[in-house]
Formats: sequence, structure tokens, C-alpha cells
Amino acid sequence: MEDLLEELLAECRPYTQQGTLANYIPELAKGNIDDLGIYVQRSDGRHYQVGDYKKRFTIQSVVKPILLLLALLDNGEEFVRSRIGVEATGKPFDAINVTDQSLLSEHLNPMVNMGAIAMCSLIKGATYEERFQRLLDLTRTLAGDPNICLDEAVYQSEKRTGNKNRALAFLLKSYGLLQDDVEEVLDCYFKACSISVNSKDLAQVGFVLANRGKLPQTDERIFPSRYAHYVNAILMTCGMYDGSGDFAVRVGVPAKSGVGGGIMAVVPTRMGIGIFSPGLDGKGNSLAGAQVLERLSKRMYLSIF
Repeated sequence: MEDLLEELLAECRPYTQQGTLANYIPELAKGNIDDLGIYVQRSDGRHYQVGDYKKRFTIQSVVKPILLLLALLDNGEEFVRSRIGVEATGKPFDAINVTDQSLLSEHLNPMVNMGAIAMCSLIKGATYEERFQRLLDLTRTLAGDPNICLDEAVYQSEKRTGNKNRALAFLLKSYGLLQDDVEEVLDCYFKACSISVNSKDLAQVGFVLANRGKLPQTDERIFPSRYAHYVNAILMTCGMYDGSGDFAVRVGVPAKSGVGGGIMAVVPTRMGIGIFSPGLDGKGNSLAGAQVLERLSKRMYLSIF
């Protein structure tokens, strides 16, 4: 397995130069476009890693399935479904024109920015600081890494420049889909996207989703199996932004990308995969990372289709 990963690393490293750093967030523009790391956690307890798998980066949109899990744990599936839809928008992750009609809860999707901002308001806590801390704690538990923390520089960078997300939040507010103070909700969202992780962390989170809510090694259940089914289904249809259909055909596993360059992939019952390469394609997905996953899926017959 390690030989295969080394081979894929060599095959896909040239693709790192074809991507673009997410320069609309100034701190992300400081990334090294040459980085490429892969970590695989298998159901037999074995793990394999190559490249820059120890390199830390901000989780960005890969936090969205964790946000969804926490919203489900706090409120149950029926309540979450009443507030956040599940249909793919078919539009970019930061799109404002989700619909030409009045904005309704079913127009929201947990894997795009507008839906994720709304999900922050569904997390329980007396303050938004407490809500973020609970999200951070769940991320640490799923990843098996108590040292995961906030990247303060990226958080401040996002907060200074995140005016499009402010527009999305105020649009939610104007349609009655957000009751709380917009800046408090956004602060939680910006912090959520600025959680610092590495490829191993993403692989571990992906493995828990692949293992239907149970942690590796201990088999301790963190969330009901049904929630894994719910999250994985949405990842399959929406996790790679408006490139999700193409990704389903090419790779065929539930996955979530982030503009920090991370991809978390879920191979149900078999493995979790974490990849980092910050050069992005036109959809906002890691270009080299998607190439690695496509080749790995074909070599190991990972597609669920």
C-alpha cells in the first residue's frame, strides 16, 4: 500500500503546479503550492502515509460535515431537515443566487456556505464562543487529536475579508432563516473554517464516517449509524461543490473538499483518506488531491457504484 501511495505521489505531484492558491483569503495565498500529502486509515487498523501528510492547514469547508454532525446530535434529523435542505444547489459554494424565488430552508444545503452559516445557529450553547468550543471538541474527538486548535492568523484574515459571507448571512436574515446576531454567527463560522488540521486528522474523521460513527481501535460510538448514512449521502451528492457529479463518476466515494487544499474521503466500511494539496481547480477543489483520489479509486476499486 505504501508503495502504491508513493507511486501516486510521484504521478500526481506535477498537478500541484496547475492549481491556484485561494488568494481571496490573504493568509491562504501564503501556502506552498508544491505541498502534497496523503494519509490512509484502513478498517484493519493499518495506516499508511506519504509526502507532506504532517503539514498543517486550515480545514475550511471540510468542517461542514462536522458541523452537520453536531447539528444532528443537538437537534435530531427531523429538526435539521426542517431548517437545512439536502438537495445540491448546482452552483458554486459561495453563490448568492441560489434560487430566483423567495429563499426557503429547502434551498439551503449543508455543504455550501449559506447552509453552513445557518447550521452554526443550530449548534447548542449559551454563547457562540461555547458553540465553537463544542465544534472544536467534536473535531478533536473524531480526529483523535487533542492538539487541534484555531489558526488565529487565518481566522483574522477571513474575518477581515469575508464580505461575501456577510452578504450571504444578511440574506438569510432578511428571509427569516437566521434569527441570531449576524456578526456572532459569522464569527463562529470564520473560526470553524480556521481550525488547523493535517492529512491524518482528515483521514481519521473520514474513517469514523466510514465506520458508521465508531472510532478506530476502541470502537467507541460517537454518533448513531443513521447520521453517518445521512452525512455520507450528502457528501456524495454535494461534497465537492458544483464538481460533485464529475467527481462521483471519476472517483465514486463520498468526499469533502476545502479551499485550504484538504480533501477528506470516506470509503464506507473500508477506509478514511486525508489529502492535502493547496493548489485548487476552478471549482475550489484540490487539483492534485482529486487526481490522487481518482487513481487510488481505480487501482483499489473504491467506487461505491
